[in-house]
Amino acid sequence: MSSNDIGGPGAVDPTVDPTVGSAASLAAAVLDEEAARQDAQALAREQILFPDELLPGVQSEPLTLRQGLKIGGWSTFVILTMLNSLDELEGAAISVLAPDIQETFGVSEGTVVFIGTASATFFVLGAVPMGYLADRIKRVPIVGWASLLFSGFVVLSGLAVNAFMLFWTRFLTGIAKANNISVHISLIADTYPIGVRARLSASRDLFGHGLALCSPVLVGGIAEAAGGDEGWRWAWYVLGVPSAVMAIVAFIALREPQRGRYEKEDVLGQLIQDENPAPISMEAAFARLKKIRSIRSVLVAFSALGFALFSQGTLGSLYLEDNLGVENALDRGLLLSLSGFAALPVLPFVGRYFDRLYRRDPSKAMALVGLMILPSALFTPLQYFVGGKAGFVVFGIPQAILTTSAFAMVGPVMQAVVPYRLRGMGAALSTSYIFFIGGTGGALIAAFITDTSGPRAAAIMLGIPTSIIGGAILVNSARYIRNDLSLVVQELQEELDEHAKRHDLGRPAPALQVANIDFSYGPVQVLFDVGFEVERGETLALLGTNGAGKSTILRVISGLGTPERGVVRLAGRNITYVSPEDRARLGILQLPGGKGVFPSMSVTKNLELSARLIERPPEEIERRMGRVFELFPMLAEHRRHPASSLSGGQQQMLALARVLLHDPEVLLIDELSLGLSPVVVQHVLKVIDELKAQGQTMIIVEQSLNVALAVSDRAIFLEKGQVRFQGAASELAARDDLARAVFFGHEGG
Repeated sequence: MSSNDIGGPGAVDPTVDPTVGSAASLAAAVLDEEAARQDAQALAREQILFPDELLPGVQSEPLTLRQGLKIGGWSTFVILTMLNSLDELEGAAISVLAPDIQETFGVSEGTVVFIGTASATFFVLGAVPMGYLADRIKRVPIVGWASLLFSGFVVLSGLAVNAFMLFWTRFLTGIAKANNISVHISLIADTYPIGVRARLSASRDLFGHGLALCSPVLVGGIAEAAGGDEGWRWAWYVLGVPSAVMAIVAFIALREPQRGRYEKEDVLGQLIQDENPAPISMEAAFARLKKIRSIRSVLVAFSALGFALFSQGTLGSLYLEDNLGVENALDRGLLLSLSGFAALPVLPFVGRYFDRLYRRDPSKAMALVGLMILPSALFTPLQYFVGGKAGFVVFGIPQAILTTSAFAMVGPVMQAVVPYRLRGMGAALSTSYIFFIGGTGGALIAAFITDTSGPRAAAIMLGIPTSIIGGAILVNSARYIRNDLSLVVQELQEELDEHAKRHDLGRPAPALQVANIDFSYGPVQVLFDVGFEVERGETLALLGTNGAGKSTILRVISGLGTPERGVVRLAGRNITYVSPEDRARLGILQLPGGKGVFPSMSVTKNLELSARLIERPPEEIERRMGRVFELFPMLAEHRRHPASSLSGGQQQMLALARVLLHDPEVLLIDELSLGLSPVVVQHVLKVIDELKAQGQTMIIVEQSLNVALAVSDRAIFLEKGQVRFQGAASELAARDDLARAVFFGHEGG
């Protein structure tokens, strides 16, 4: 054996695995692809940034508070502030009366802490439905009726015969009180200019917290004046009356403002009206809001803060009685109120400074909210460990100033980045996280720690970590706000462009429009600034490599996925926040790839099941059934047979027939020819041709270039979530690089 037989030139080393090189190349290609995707994702998140002068409320002309109130009218602010203040006045009652209620009902301190803390969070359960209504119907009647119900349940709280009944009266009071968040904030944002919102929020909280701080003294005074073991009941009897009076005033004097008025005036320079708003889906609204990064950060931060915040009043009252010997309800109320009163004079200055800072630099305004939270981690232990009653009040003052100011300013931040159509749901979402997750979770933890270690330990163990976590998250979130404000600008500009096309240029609306769509599955973005239009009666083919985002676009159009930015329109109508069910009723129907039938049912039963969803007279349904049997004669021949007995191609025809029963405005077909034999494909193509002749608008996702060219008027080619080509199908066929990508799953050339 010569040396050339082993290890000579051109010989293969037997110790080396020949697959190692190919595996390494594959790994390198995957890593390069992922790096490219991440770069594209980072670029997509930054490319929509607008200069500061285009952001709503930024670098705008300064307004005095008086000027802002004059523009929107004083009545709305005064009425809503009075209603909020009366609710706040009642809200602190259970904290002050907790020891007396405990004695009357004979329950543990932990039980009273739970009812007292949870009662401050019950209104979250009303915030969601009221926010949902506020984005769909007129808001003024919601305010009036909710305020009337609130006053009635307040009186019933005084009539409670045991702790269980008190729990439920507080529950219902909270439900009615929810309009203060979901509806009031939406009304104020649409009534008054952006430049005074922080001062309005500060002024509203000044009066609200002022009466809330008077509440311990007033409630304690009423209880003492009534006398007896159950004098605490009279506090709720008395407080229910003024709320009823103001509810009647709200019905008479409040006026409904136009939604998004000041954002439109500030960004667009003109006021345009959404003439035919589509019904907003709660699920889609929440999904969109949670994809706005500054909102997501605020939700997490204030959820953490809620674990300590809502239990502080009740824990403080019990601490004063157990540790400092303050047994009189009036004295406890006075001590609890003093530090809060010191915070009130600061609010107007904070509001003025915040409005000025937001006009100059919105990110610094956002960071300020977090910086006001962080010092609570220091002041909470000082308040409970230093100096008895005097230390409790003295160290509570800076904590009250900073916390009250932070909560007053977070509202204007949320109003700025929430799309104006979703203001009610935006307030409801923040309330849900802050009060339900933080407040109710904090109530349970505070009750447990109080029963095992006392109220002081509960206040310390909850207060320190939540202040650090919540404040740090808010400071970090400041880097997102400019980009999120840009999303607001882009959506408004799209609305203006659409308005100009229809009203100024007189162009008819396309059947479907998709504009500026970004979409992610979790942290992985798969669509980047996708946009196109489909004219009435047109057949559009969506082509591209595997994983290019073709099926994801159909999900966005049909409402099965909510984009983090961008707009979907049906016949010019914005349906971005419309549920899949409502989109189906409006005429967007999708034939999914794969199984689309019920195998155990007959062909006729499959069709009849789909027909049950059609809100039409029986004769109309019969007509549609006859039409689909004409389109698919082989289905008519097997109408009594179970769907499982059909071939794969016949089942695909049945699935298509089920969709066509609904007479769609826009028909979406995912993977038209997937898994079908050439003979069946030819029959399906004939059906598509018949639908085209009847004027059916279609979007078809297709892997086969030949099939796509046979059925489509126009084609779009997608690669890595971006549109690489739009034009006539014949033009795509002439593009060798794109055609090869469709055939072979990668770029040609």
